[in-house]
Amino acid sequence: MKTILEVQDLCKTYIINKRQNNVLRNVSFRIGEGEMVAVMGPSGSGKSTLLYTVSGMDRMTAGTVSFCGKDMGSLNDNALSQMRLDDMGFIFQQMYMLKNLSVLDNIILPAVKSEKIRENRSETVARARALMTKLGIAEIADNDINEVSGGQLQRACICRSMMNQPQMIFADEPTGALNRTASGEVMDELAKLNGEGTTVMLVTHDARVAAKCSRVLYIVDGNIKGEYNIDKALSLRDRERGLNNWLLEMGW
Repeated sequence: MKTILEVQDLCKTYIINKRQNNVLRNVSFRIGEGEMVAVMGPSGSGKSTLLYTVSGMDRMTAGTVSFCGKDMGSLNDNALSQMRLDDMGFIFQQMYMLKNLSVLDNIILPAVKSEKIRENRSETVARARALMTKLGIAEIADNDINEVSGGQLQRACICRSMMNQPQMIFADEPTGALNRTASGEVMDELAKLNGEGTTVMLVTHDARVAAKCSRVLYIVDGNIKGEYNIDKALSLRDRERGLNNWLLEMGW
């Protein structure tokens, strides 16, 4: 399996009131092409910091992060920004849509800014509408973002994350602001994209969400304390039961 993301001895330290806060400590792991990996752990354990650091949204203090063979620590801010735009997709708990744009225009925005995508606007719009159709939200293309449900808006965020045909999607609590039904629908869509070959790393506190992944990394106090491989041949209920049992063993 080709490695998409390789992390070695990653450390992240913040200085707060002249005191060192070591949020990540010597974290190492790999994510292969086509995997869907969840990061779980108690509040304040460093889950989101890990996702932001390995995706280049935040600078590491020490260690190495290689994304598709490129050493992210050696890239300047402009090169990192271009990598995030062209080769990564992002989904957050808060949807971060621009209020003055329609849902469709929010979705196509990354492609308009990309140097990788070479097409005219009509081609970009056609791709965006095809993604919206695929995710079951074609009818809201021209709506304002305050005219749609949270579940629809998060599916629009998935469309936006896919516009530049990324190597990998990073998702931080993508279902955290949704009710159970909408959460299940959004995770089903992410699982479908993963089944089609898109690599996904997501942070979640919800075992129901993590059970749809192929692997779970458990982080405590900035260290990965355990790793759990999920048997996709099992039913979702059995996967969730097995994961919950493992989480209890880890001190969840």
